[in-house]
Amino acid sequence: MDLLSVLPQLGGFVYTIASFVVALSIIVAVHEYGHYIVGRWSGIHAEVFSLGFGPVLWSRYDKRGTKWQIAALPFGGYVKFLGDADAASGKDSAVVEAAAADPVQLRRTMHGAPLWARTATVAAGPVFNFIMSIAVFTALALSMGAVRDPLTVGAVVPVPGVESQLRPGDELIEVAGVPLPGLGDNSGWVAFNAALPFSPTLEYLVRRDGAEVTLTDTYFSPAYIDTVMPRSAAADAGLQSGDFISRLNGEPVFAFKQLVDHVAATEGAPLSLEVTRGSESFDVSLSPRRVDLPQGDGSFASRWLIGITGGKLVDYATESMGLGEALTTGTGQVWGVISSSISGLGHMITGAISTCNLSGPIGIAKASGDTASQGALSFISFIAVLSTAVGLLNLFPIPALDGGHLVFYAYEAVVGRPPNDRAVQILMSIGIAMILSLMVFALGNDIFC
Repeated sequence: MDLLSVLPQLGGFVYTIASFVVALSIIVAVHEYGHYIVGRWSGIHAEVFSLGFGPVLWSRYDKRGTKWQIAALPFGGYVKFLGDADAASGKDSAVVEAAAADPVQLRRTMHGAPLWARTATVAAGPVFNFIMSIAVFTALALSMGAVRDPLTVGAVVPVPGVESQLRPGDELIEVAGVPLPGLGDNSGWVAFNAALPFSPTLEYLVRRDGAEVTLTDTYFSPAYIDTVMPRSAAADAGLQSGDFISRLNGEPVFAFKQLVDHVAATEGAPLSLEVTRGSESFDVSLSPRRVDLPQGDGSFASRWLIGITGGKLVDYATESMGLGEALTTGTGQVWGVISSSISGLGHMITGAISTCNLSGPIGIAKASGDTASQGALSFISFIAVLSTAVGLLNLFPIPALDGGHLVFYAYEAVVGRPPNDRAVQILMSIGIAMILSLMVFALGNDIFC
């Protein structure tokens, strides 16, 4: 293997790592800032705000005496409050005891602050992750807008070798005599797609300049790649959004449905695709992978997939979306990530789906690189999804995580006193061991699954 053949692989590796570090650094910064700012508002002094672990590369003190630093290992971060023994907020008994003689100084420590202040400070990290995700999804919804009703052509996908008859501004009425359903009518769209004749060309009834016009154009859902899923066979093969599949195992294809049906029938057998990208055509070989997909009822179904979604012949025209509607959309997307994550974890614990669905640092880094290569919007959306997942993970009731501390505070609220320091230390050690074991297991999934 010569140097020229290694350079592209090395460049891809560096790009993946850089994307992962950027995504994780943003998420960690938001999470830790939530702890810091709510702690400050609550009267708890932060001694150190660190992005990363290990040797300090840069640091400075602010006017409040907090040390802000960037460390060499960019795979996490922490806020060390006064009275904390370590980054996991273990109690430094010597500091707390020394401060006990001065009520004002004791109030500034994490462990001498009122229960409400400690609870708010710990909960703020995950909450800020969720707020960031909602804000990102809301901004994306505002920028993309809502699909105009009635459905109107915003742009026509340029099918290779075909001069489309549809134009931007055409209002779609019928396709092959089948009326288009309403925007939110999911069952109607299923019936619409099933009723379309399976033919390379279809008749389109549109309203153009106030008059109804019948046109002939290509299939409504051509063999066109709209999105490529990260960590999929398609992503590994280099397929991109906007690619057209012209042949499948040597046979011509005109509809995305042909790809779906063939992939489902092959059960993992290798596929040969002829791909058209712009003015160029090239061949790609790949094998479908078994994927557990969440269903509407909370269950999961296994499917053979190559990791692409298809688009329509047209991109629909959009109109401005109100802030309230966008906020509802963004909140719904965050809740969707949370509910599907909890459901997936439950199904893995019961053995209903494979534990290979749990990704570790290698898998997350690969997904970061894949989404970054698809453009800024995909990468930003991925960061929002990952931020939600990080917030949820930190709420798990495991000692050393935020959720574990909240359990300790709940115990204190019920019993009237904090748990024994020795018991907390033991539980924290158990929690750290559990987290490390989970990380090793997830890393094993990345390598062997």
